[in-house]
Amino acid sequence: MQTRMKTILRLALLAPLTLAFCHVHAAPTEVIIASAKKSPISDPIEALGTLRAREAADITASITETISEIRFQDGERVRAGQVLATLTNREQLAELAGTEADLAEARRQYERILDLAERGQESRAMLDQRRRELETAQARLSGVEARLSDRLITAPFDGVLGLRNVSVGSLMTPGRVLTTLVDDSVLQLDFGVPELFLAIVEPGLVLEARSRAWPDRVFRGEVVSLSNTVDPVTRAFQVRAELPNPGAALKPGMLMTVTLAGGQRDAVLVPEEAILSRGRSHHVMVVADPTGETVVERRTVELGRRFPGQVEIASGLDDGERVVIHGGFRLGDGQSVRVRAEVDGSESLAQVLADAPSS
Repeated sequence: MQTRMKTILRLALLAPLTLAFCHVHAAPTEVIIASAKKSPISDPIEALGTLRAREAADITASITETISEIRFQDGERVRAGQVLATLTNREQLAELAGTEADLAEARRQYERILDLAERGQESRAMLDQRRRELETAQARLSGVEARLSDRLITAPFDGVLGLRNVSVGSLMTPGRVLTTLVDDSVLQLDFGVPELFLAIVEPGLVLEARSRAWPDRVFRGEVVSLSNTVDPVTRAFQVRAELPNPGAALKPGMLMTVTLAGGQRDAVLVPEEAILSRGRSHHVMVVADPTGETVVERRTVELGRRFPGQVEIASGLDDGERVVIHGGFRLGDGQSVRVRAEVDGSESLAQVLADAPSS
């Protein structure tokens, strides 16, 4: 029994020495590192906005008359000046034919008298009378053509038509909407911004907009104008931006989430894998070579904004310092490490892990 107790005591005394010996001769931990980089970033301004057409019109008639023909389909794209519908115009067509005949006769009489007057066989007074008759006939023709054009309903600008609201034979009156026309090649986006950002937002500032209808798409545009007042209730001012609309994916009236690029500043960024968080405290493992041996230092940092794949370090880390982005959870302050690979931003961590050799 005493022999057994002596053996246990001897092993207990040797255990710390054995552990210390193993610790001294243990191989350095393999890590993957990346350098902190100072880059320009912007503090985004977020808002909600509503789309509206840059040009929009209710297509109606200027006179009261019956529709005789409709020349468009729902949702059709049309050009400026294209005839969309015609109103009954038989009377005006007959009047046009008579006025054109009167004009032709007045022109013949004028040319005949002009020839005689040039040869001295007709008076100047008769020539002036024929000229007045010719001008009167031309004016009557212009009036008939104007009344005839009132019976043609045309597109005022390029755009896409909405739904047709009337049929052939319907009585059109001023104010009754035949259809709607919008120019959707470029849409306007109106949104409010807190007055705090009045010094930042200006024409030419770029923005990104997203819609729940197209969750995977980002629409880019720029600010074109600002309102000249601040709402005393909401303490916000209105901003208008323009968004190109390729493929007509967006429609007027849609709700958009807007992100404006705010004021730019320089910030130190590290990959998000470098951050070790415990509660509200955050750390990084900084790689250093104080005596020719690669060791790590556990350093507390303050975080700023987060970006896809990167985190801003507000304080605690300088540009160019190297941090561990893989293997940091196993490390202690002052522990030796071996750098397996360094990420420069051109490859993902998964690619580096697959390509880097492991001892």
